[in-house]
Amino acid sequence: MKKELIISHQKENTKIALLEDGRLFELHEEEDNSEFSVGDLYLGRVKKLAPNLNAAFVNIGYEKDAFLHYQDLGPDFLSYQKFLKDTFSKRQNSSSMKNFPVQKEIDKNGSVDKVLSKDDVVLIQITKEPISTKGPRISTQISLTGRFLVLIPFDNKVSISKKIRSAEDRERLKTLIESIKPEGFGVIIRTVAEGKKVAELHNDMNQLVQKWESTFKNIQKQKVPSKVLSEEDRASAILRDNFNQDFTSIICDDESMVEDITSYVEVIAPERKNIVQYHNSHIPLMEYYNVEKQLKQSFGKHVNIPSSKGAYLVIEHTEALHVVDVNSGPNLGSGTSSRDHALTVNKLAATEIARQLRLRDMGGIIVVDFIDMVNAEHRKALYEHFRDEMKRDKARHKILPPSKFGLIQMTRQRVRPEKQIETTEENPNADGEILAPIVVVERMEEVIRGIIQKEKGKIFLHVHPFVEAYLSKGLMSIQTKWYIKYKKWVTIIPRDSFRYLEYRLYNSKKEELASYSN
Repeated sequence: MKKELIISHQKENTKIALLEDGRLFELHEEEDNSEFSVGDLYLGRVKKLAPNLNAAFVNIGYEKDAFLHYQDLGPDFLSYQKFLKDTFSKRQNSSSMKNFPVQKEIDKNGSVDKVLSKDDVVLIQITKEPISTKGPRISTQISLTGRFLVLIPFDNKVSISKKIRSAEDRERLKTLIESIKPEGFGVIIRTVAEGKKVAELHNDMNQLVQKWESTFKNIQKQKVPSKVLSEEDRASAILRDNFNQDFTSIICDDESMVEDITSYVEVIAPERKNIVQYHNSHIPLMEYYNVEKQLKQSFGKHVNIPSSKGAYLVIEHTEALHVVDVNSGPNLGSGTSSRDHALTVNKLAATEIARQLRLRDMGGIIVVDFIDMVNAEHRKALYEHFRDEMKRDKARHKILPPSKFGLIQMTRQRVRPEKQIETTEENPNADGEILAPIVVVERMEEVIRGIIQKEKGKIFLHVHPFVEAYLSKGLMSIQTKWYIKYKKWVTIIPRDSFRYLEYRLYNSKKEELASYSN
């Protein structure tokens, strides 16, 4: 499988697309000044207790207080509290946990008002970003994630991913990590650590210890609420969690980001740093790799199932759950062959559903109504195929076998707001007035004529694909007529993300010269 990471930075917004064999599987967006990302560490102050929920609401600087459930305090909560208190009082003057007096664990079935009080200061980690009207979900069980290891303060255990099967390598890794881990910390050895050399693991451990040292220095400032450690940006986090030999290229259209990404790849895989490329073209990066086009094809209520000859998904969202209906289209008849065909279409649908869950970041309860199958072996084959397709999904999920009604129910973890992309465009005949297309083209030509007289370099016109076809079709196209009339060629670039009558003019330096948006 060929993986490509496409990173586009435009106007304080970064879009990150993960392509697998050219198909869009994940899309992430980040504002440059975004806060409250999963993994960030904060000092917060308890605003109020909610004993009926066995939880507390914590002020971490967001407009809505963060939600902290008792179960998210973790067994070592009292050790964290002592560490904070000692740091504030200067008794703890080092980030080292050597000789730190670890406190007894709290009762896992206890109540929040027995261990927390109003105005208490707590060190927390974001586990779920703000969604809709809800504030962030938080935990006091801190973990610092690296490429191969996860460092956990106040925990001396070394755990190994169950996906590492080799008993010999498990023993090697455990012995190695126990010899290099700092005192007072636990470590989880991630799956990607399998077969890695001592130097790579040691380097990862050192970086995690440096993160903890930075956290400690920021805690010493005693500013509450405040962020004390930022999670890596999404691009670096995706590389950290997904990077392997399948990655063939990482393309970015921002030079400074290219330098940062190259530096990061040099750390995690120095021999692969040459796969980082800078995209410098008048064709926008997301357009060049057909990301915008795939977005319009992949979002919305109805989604076609590739290679299924007309089958499609109907995706509905309710307050309580998501419902996905698999529609066979016009080509499912009756008889033995149709039963086999139902399994084939259902498998194709399962593959597309697994992609849709990642792409839209759908979470919570999801119910899938596949095409009815009488054969029990077919139902079992579909269930196993769906589970296999979901293995590439990093989000925690659980899939139940088909019910008596043929429904497959599942849950999927969601830590960020679900992705919503508008796939419809305004109807020109609806309420409201817009200029007629022919008038827009005439005015467009007037603008171009005025710019041509002043601009010595090349001119690039970005328009909706339908308008591009209208301007460039035929031997004597409007584009050709402009060239004959003004003695300068206007390069027309189709933009899938534009509205029908939107256009923008740029010079060779990518400076915007004129624009119109209907």
